[in-house]
Amino acid sequence: MADSVMHDIPSEYEPSLFGTYSKKIGMWLFLLSDSLTFGALLYAYSYGRISTEGWPTPFHSESIINATIMTAFLLTSSLTMVLAVRASVDRNAKAQTLWLLATMACGAGFIILHGREWSNLISEGLSLPMFPKVPGHEGAAEFVNVSKTVPQFASTFFTLTGMHMLHVTLGVIYLGVVALRRKFIPILLALWLAAWLLTPSYSPFHYGAHVLLIAAIVISVILWLKPKVYDSSDVEVAGLYWHFVDLVWMFIFPLVYLMSARI
Repeated sequence: MADSVMHDIPSEYEPSLFGTYSKKIGMWLFLLSDSLTFGALLYAYSYGRISTEGWPTPFHSESIINATIMTAFLLTSSLTMVLAVRASVDRNAKAQTLWLLATMACGAGFIILHGREWSNLISEGLSLPMFPKVPGHEGAAEFVNVSKTVPQFASTFFTLTGMHMLHVTLGVIYLGVVALRRKFIPILLALWLAAWLLTPSYSPFHYGAHVLLIAAIVISVILWLKPKVYDSSDVEVAGLYWHFVDLVWMFIFPLVYLMSARI
């Protein structure tokens, strides 16, 4: 009887329907849904540009140069992410960590430059009603008029670029967990405290810094419940997310910046 029961139990798990592991399938499904979100935001911006007469072109040469450097950071991060995945496949833990940290550094550079771009535009008068006004600074007349006459420009610009900046920030945090695990939690808390104390209260990044605190709490719970060493499959899945974020920027950069440059 026992032999017949054991004979009926399959000796191997049923192979995946898609020929890959579940974490990778889950990430692809998430990216598919996220692409719909960014597709809707890009469509809203494009529709506003086509249907609105006198669509503003507020980005001068300094903004274009800044955005170009941001693009270079992301393109470099794609290369370092590929090298991190290669190192993980080769089971070179040291190289894997170093390339992941290099990718995080490029992502952090992108976030800092993007934050500076936002701060400059807000101080010049391009803003949303929900943003606190910069004390003692009315902004340039052109940008103030843009916010009043074509309000959909500011709303679509800050929503689209803000959503992408949030994804890059979460991507840097994601890579930090894969690279450093629990060691990344105090680093993340230190970054949150620095962002909270160093940004002025009228800046949208003053309260946006709480994203880092929330992420630190969530990560602490996850790593406490299920501590693990991340293998090559985890690095590959993280790489899928990072390359998606880079790809989205390749649509945002020409559509939002180059096509709205001041000539």
